[in-house]
Amino acid sequence: MNFAMWKKALTVIPNVSKEEWDKLDVISKWLISTRAAVLVMTFLSAVLAGLFVWHDGFTVNLLAWFILALGLILAHAANNIFNDYTDYARGVDKDNYYRTMYGPQPVADGLLTKRQHLTYFAITGLLALACGIFLVVYSVGGLTWLLLALGAFFVLFYTWPLKYIAMGEIAVLIVWGPLMVGGGYYVLTHVWSWNVIWASLPYVLGVTTVIFGKHIDKLLIDKTKRIITLPVLIGEKIARYTVLAMMALPYLLVVVLIITHYFTPVLLLVFVAIPTFLKIYPQFLKPKPETRPDAFPEGQGGWPLYFAPQAFVNNRAFGTWFMLAMILDVIIRLVFPHFWAI
Repeated sequence: MNFAMWKKALTVIPNVSKEEWDKLDVISKWLISTRAAVLVMTFLSAVLAGLFVWHDGFTVNLLAWFILALGLILAHAANNIFNDYTDYARGVDKDNYYRTMYGPQPVADGLLTKRQHLTYFAITGLLALACGIFLVVYSVGGLTWLLLALGAFFVLFYTWPLKYIAMGEIAVLIVWGPLMVGGGYYVLTHVWSWNVIWASLPYVLGVTTVIFGKHIDKLLIDKTKRIITLPVLIGEKIARYTVLAMMALPYLLVVVLIITHYFTPVLLLVFVAIPTFLKIYPQFLKPKPETRPDAFPEGQGGWPLYFAPQAFVNNRAFGTWFMLAMILDVIIRLVFPHFWAI
């Protein structure tokens, strides 16, 4: 077992040669194939779903919460595998396309055969489905079937056709918010809460900035391949400023949620992430440079991606403090149930 590679694959998207690949254990290969470093975004959504349950005074079934988190992570991983396969099969990853430059594309780079790649997808997808079926049985509400079906829809059809018709970014906003956090909350409580959907937006907007940034990075080449992402549709400059707005808005939303007494003032801890935002936002005020800046770390997502890894760093900083603040919020409400009550 190559534990060093496990750690590396969970923090960055490592480039590996065929010779290195052949020496790796199957878990390392799976982590690299699924781009495991980005799965942390899904992990945080699953954690937040359970924290909102506690926040609203319900008891959390820890086993169901674990299965929920595992199922969501596996579904995201399956989508990443299928995304690569679909793009390869449709010829998108030919001619030195971005996916083959910022990290290994298992099929295009000859690391896996198409059959092996589909086997990875099938096993990962079936495990995710098994988690979903467990949660359907656990949550007697009929809405769970719909949530499972929607999850399967986005896993299978995000890459095509949604990404091709400027719906990819909208899909991410829906999946990481209403579907993961709101749906996870419903599965654990059997109650649908629009308050949870709104309160999850500060984190979900950050997740959306990552895919937005990635599509800005690929804008020119996506145009040539007739992949109409939202940045292609609205233009590079508007897309950059849209990302900045989505980075800044979460702080305002947190303040509003504190004023309305849904959150206690402890959520102001998210402002600890402001220095990360202040460090990143100037890059979004101007177009992407033609060559990698000397100050831009090669390991930070992999050039030629530029905006996406910076959006990821910003979201990881905000999301981590949001989660920690939520944990403290839950503890405060348990110890002092009348504190900051309406």
